[in-house]
Amino acid sequence: MVIIGGGFGGVKAAARLRNSAADVTLIDKRNFHLFQPLTYQVATGALAPADVAYPLRAIFKSAPNVRVLLAEATGFDLDARQVTLTNTPGVSSSPMSVPYDTLIVAAGSSYSYFGHEEWRKFAWEVKTLESAVAVRSRILRAFERAEMAEDPAARAAEMTFVVVGGGPTGVEMAGQIGELAGDTLRQDFRVIDPRAARVVLVDALDRILQTFPPSLSAKATRSLDRLGVTTMTGQTVVGVDAESVTMRDSAGETQRIVTRTVVWAAGVTASNLGAKLGELSGADVDKAGRVTVERDLTLTGHPEVIVLGDMVRVRGKDGKPVTLPGVAPAAIQQGHYAGTLVRDRLQGRSTHPFHYRDKGNVATIGRGRAVVDLHVLRLSGLPAWLVWLFVHLWYLIGFQNRIVVIVRWSFSFFTHGRGARLIDDITVPPDEASGH
Repeated sequence: MVIIGGGFGGVKAAARLRNSAADVTLIDKRNFHLFQPLTYQVATGALAPADVAYPLRAIFKSAPNVRVLLAEATGFDLDARQVTLTNTPGVSSSPMSVPYDTLIVAAGSSYSYFGHEEWRKFAWEVKTLESAVAVRSRILRAFERAEMAEDPAARAAEMTFVVVGGGPTGVEMAGQIGELAGDTLRQDFRVIDPRAARVVLVDALDRILQTFPPSLSAKATRSLDRLGVTTMTGQTVVGVDAESVTMRDSAGETQRIVTRTVVWAAGVTASNLGAKLGELSGADVDKAGRVTVERDLTLTGHPEVIVLGDMVRVRGKDGKPVTLPGVAPAAIQQGHYAGTLVRDRLQGRSTHPFHYRDKGNVATIGRGRAVVDLHVLRLSGLPAWLVWLFVHLWYLIGFQNRIVVIVRWSFSFFTHGRGARLIDDITVPPDEASGH
């Protein structure tokens, strides 16, 4: 069997099949599994890149039936049951095809710029490790340029940061920038006062954290305010360039924020592999590129192809497709189910339809600040932050990573420091600013 994608879904499926009767080939264009829920901490210097990534070969070194290939899947031949792979620079020299009996596609998603791809070079996202490192450099360089600027207007522009998107990633990113400016960097400069930085969180909806209850959204807004973050809801971004962000409200009034640093965390689009599978199989594909799969996550007309994660909608009991939350627990549950489905097939057993268990939502705002909705229990402040910390450590792959992260978090909590504040300029081509 072949698994495309080394994210949460793909890794969980391969782990479920380790030491089974299946010969598993795991394919990804990067050689590591990335813990995406913490990339924003890399972008703000709280964690180093290696803290949130773990080599795929190390994960499966004790699973002799799992083979890892560093390559990118670009196409399928569903009739011949083959996956087409492209060259990986410095690794392979020619395209190749890999046959399969069962195929699991978990290629993830990237951020959507809502038809304005020209914004991508001005508004950077933190979904990949490369882009998170680049955003870290952009944020730190903004303070460095502000320190050298003689014109007050230029200095103010450098010290203005706009985060687009009021979901968990946007909230977490805005909170971390606010904490970085107001706490970590407060004594590092001689001309500027980092605490004077302006951090703006923009969202088109009427409140941030729409998947949380309104009461927790309000508490998150107040926590952001205490960190110096201005929350602007009901504002749709209509323009992004090298010098500003332009927004429009429901009344049609526009306003422009002069800034040199924009972080994008609004909306996602599925991997283009979903659209390719839809075209080949005739399955429905929505505007976000998600392909509709059956209740057992298989592609319509092709039970040997299993698709999961951010790139699918799952058909419900009534036949209507349902979009599951684009969060790690959903992908993990689907990956576990896919592995179980393959195991059951090998043993001649039937498998019940996939059922997603919503265990709740967590989002951190800053040091000792978070909101948690466990449905039966709602928390905010330090208790919520401790729950958030435990959940993320639980899902973080690699014992060494867990130890390093808890040490860094403890150091940061008690000293207010961030040990990974390095400027390492990396230019990320547009086609690299996507998920696995």
